Amino acid sequence: MADPASYRPAQGEIPDAPGVYRFRDPHGRVVYVGKAKSLRSRLSSYFQDLSALHPRTQAMVTTASSVDWVTVDNEVEALQLEYSWIKEYDPRFNVRYRDDKSYPYLAVTLDEEYPRVTVMRGAKRKGVRYFGPYTHAWAIRETVDLLLRVFPVRTCSSGVFKRHGQIGRPCLLGYIGKCSAPCVGRVDSAEHRRIVDDFCAFLGGHTGAFTKRIEREMTTASNALDYERAARLRDDLRALERALEKSAVVLGDDTDADIIGLADDDLEAAVQVFHVRGGRIRGQRGFVVEKVEDVTTADLIEHLLVQLYAEQPREAVPREILVPTLPSSHLVTQAWLADLRGTIVEVRVPQRGDKRDLLETVTRNAAQALVLHKTRRGSDLTARSQALEELQVALELPEAPLRIECVDISHLQGTDVVASLVVFEDGLARKSEYRRFAIRGAAGDGVSDDARSIAEVVSRRFARHLEDQQRVAEAEGHEATPGIDPTTGRPRRFAYPPQLFVVDGGQPQVDAAQAALSELGITDVTIVGLAKRLEEVWLPGDPDPVILPRSSEGLYLLQRLRDEAHRFAISYQRQKRGKRMLDSLLDDVPGLGDARRKALLQQFGSLKKLRAAGVEEIATVPGIGPTIAQSVIDTLMATAPVAGVNVSTGEIIE
Repeated sequence: MADPASYRPAQGEIPDAPGVYRFRDPHGRVVYVGKAKSLRSRLSSYFQDLSALHPRTQAMVTTASSVDWVTVDNEVEALQLEYSWIKEYDPRFNVRYRDDKSYPYLAVTLDEEYPRVTVMRGAKRKGVRYFGPYTHAWAIRETVDLLLRVFPVRTCSSGVFKRHGQIGRPCLLGYIGKCSAPCVGRVDSAEHRRIVDDFCAFLGGHTGAFTKRIEREMTTASNALDYERAARLRDDLRALERALEKSAVVLGDDTDADIIGLADDDLEAAVQVFHVRGGRIRGQRGFVVEKVEDVTTADLIEHLLVQLYAEQPREAVPREILVPTLPSSHLVTQAWLADLRGTIVEVRVPQRGDKRDLLETVTRNAAQALVLHKTRRGSDLTARSQALEELQVALELPEAPLRIECVDISHLQGTDVVASLVVFEDGLARKSEYRRFAIRGAAGDGVSDDARSIAEVVSRRFARHLEDQQRVAEAEGHEATPGIDPTTGRPRRFAYPPQLFVVDGGQPQVDAAQAALSELGITDVTIVGLAKRLEEVWLPGDPDPVILPRSSEGLYLLQRLRDEAHRFAISYQRQKRGKRMLDSLLDDVPGLGDARRKALLQQFGSLKKLRAAGVEEIATVPGIGPTIAQSVIDTLMATAPVAGVNVSTGEIIE
């Protein structure tokens, strides 16, 4: 525990200007990021008597060992930089909202020549327009199925699209009128793009124009005695009406707003967001957050608005945002949102009427979500804390192992040897810090191959950590801040040492890892091994293993680590094996030299993708013409099934 007075800047060093500041721990890791209208005033408030600080603020300033800052021109720039740093460093004492579930979106891939409609989850990508989020994926598919009758856009995957283009026949949806079949040229790209634009406009809330247009066309067809067309238009109109019925009308037709409800207690908060477009609820989203810093409801609302809209396209920012409490920097946040949207955005608290009633409904949803979340998570939090405490006691560690790393080796009969390194923090996987290694081989006699590979991984992982420290020391001319690049202030690749390092194996593997660690002079990392046979925990130089009870939460955490490392290593090993197999098959293609083979591998990456490609697609690779492309296809088709590979799919058989 550090004394804040030991790293307190001199009063005259801190500028009296807007800016963003970072607190770092002894390892150089950023533990908190904040912004301030006056850096001098805000930072001074952290270095008062500890008894006057909030308990969470006390924990932050005693965990940190240094502070730095950057000045900006105004508060809007400070808000933007604060979000960028929070996203980059993921500080443990900052509020970070996370979805309470993985919501599906209806996505339109506008970045393709023939855009397609599909269901997507996870991180959003550029060039794709998203609608939602929806509660269930089946709700999206039902809505799309109704709208395809009126807007016959493409819904098939790239592989299906190419295959039907090659055979010259559309799929079933093309035959029944639910796809305009651009794959076979029924419509060109411009016409298909117009259909897609109409589809997006309808989902975006401009529904009245389409229903009125169909009504006019139906009347015209009826007057012209074209009753068959009039009947089709009538069915189209009913399909649109059924699709509209799936989203409830809650406000006026011109309402474009997001309604945010919040419920919290001393430890956590739950947020519900209703997206209203054209007066209808078009999507719903939920978040939960741990109060790891001393925040008010206004602070929570500000953090939510920044995270919710920072990386959204312009059309996703509504004209109006209804909140239970104005954000702490109301005018600054409103100006930042207006800059994102390109027009005025109003953030306000509704006082009466339908909007006030809807806000109360959303807030009740948030309260129910908080109760449900705490019920589900209570046992999980308890189990994680218990697991770390059990490991501390059983392994006689000076403190609970908040950061644990685990290594596993994977190979196929001694070939394609790879290793994985996974990281758990506070009992949860931290996938952004996973690493994988291609084993180059290590010298040594009397040591098994797995043990030698583990020693190599340990040496490379911690040697890189020591190199980072040395570089910083040489660049700055004083004692190193571990893992921080002085030119960018960002963590290096192997920045932070773990309190516990787990290897998959028994005594030989543990001893090899400890020997590698000792050669580097590192003494503050505990090495243990988890043997699969009886799930014993081995310590270096100890002839007897530590036996944890089968019901132990600590043993369960180690098993999760070991299994995750095994999964990650296997996936990398399969990838290398598949690329090697593809390379060997391409050796038989006449006229395909090293440069062209490399270009093919870079373009397709796997045997499965290359088999699915047609001659025209292969011919687009630099240096590959139609003749060589046909030779590639002929060679792959003529290749007999190889043990361990499904020739029809290109997948490796286990």
